[in-house]
Amino acid sequence: MYITITAQKLGGDYSQSAADFAEYLEKENQGLEQEDVEHFFNQYGDEIQAKDVVKEIDGNTAKLKKKEPKFYSITVSPSKHELKKLQNNSEDLKKYTRAIMRDYAASFNREINGKSITVDDIKYFAKIEYQRTFKGTDKQVKENQPFATKILQLKTDIRKIEQGQLDGNIKKMKSQISKLEAEAPHQSRSFGRKRIVQGMKKAGNQSHIHIIVSRKDASNSVSLSPGSKYKASEVQMHGKIVKRGFDRDAFFTKAESTFDKTFGYKRNYAESYKSKKDFIKNPKLYFTTLLGLPASDKAIAFNIISKSGLPILNIPTSQTQLALKAIRTLKRGVDVAIKSGSIGI
Repeated sequence: MYITITAQKLGGDYSQSAADFAEYLEKENQGLEQEDVEHFFNQYGDEIQAKDVVKEIDGNTAKLKKKEPKFYSITVSPSKHELKKLQNNSEDLKKYTRAIMRDYAASFNREINGKSITVDDIKYFAKIEYQRTFKGTDKQVKENQPFATKILQLKTDIRKIEQGQLDGNIKKMKSQISKLEAEAPHQSRSFGRKRIVQGMKKAGNQSHIHIIVSRKDASNSVSLSPGSKYKASEVQMHGKIVKRGFDRDAFFTKAESTFDKTFGYKRNYAESYKSKKDFIKNPKLYFTTLLGLPASDKAIAFNIISKSGLPILNIPTSQTQLALKAIRTLKRGVDVAIKSGSIGI
């Protein structure tokens, strides 16, 4: 499970409207018949129009300054293993979204009129997407880039030859291009074994959830920021003790636990939020725990880790091999993958 929380921000200043974000989330609906359109939903309603989302979010910004975010974006991306546990992709993901938004509300160390925050205090809208495309930062695109550079140069040279600006053998160059296309390390079988490039659709079930959450509570009177630097504290304001803070660790942990309980998912240590924290804060504990797993769970863990970019062949096979130097080397290899478990603001 990969969850990120990102503050609204466009360019060098905060946008005053959610319109651009809502429009972006409508991209998969382009060209679809009305009955096939994927609508926004919230805790109690379905089939909410994008224009109504924008109206509700934009109208819930009382007393927020120009450079303060008006909303936050939460992206929830279940792994392919988690998605396999779903019986009905759309309905199950809606059910899960509504459950974790209760977890989200409970992670605030705040009170409104003397009562703890509940999901009814949160103004949010969510949308399920079923496709993903490769980005320039993806491993497959990066590792294919040297081949892409050579192919681009050859195509440029061919155009120059055709225009009489350069001498060369076009047939030979086209043969080189075909060879480079085939030799690129990452190919997409969905497109007839074509070289993976930026913008290409990813294969398999890519279902994920986008949630737009208003910065202000549903009454438009209290500011609720999941980007707060405070985990849980109290401060005196205007002669009163006021609670503040958002517990990100609690939210990520609860969201994971909620999925497991809701869909009967048996989570391997290697895919848990705890393992990500252990890896960052105590890599020796991380590897010791991995090696202490039962044989079947260990095999699954190593399979999960290898697909995340970790050089699995270098993982020590016994407790005595847990040298700090080896651990540091491995840690550098997957630091990028771990970032998905943090808040992105």
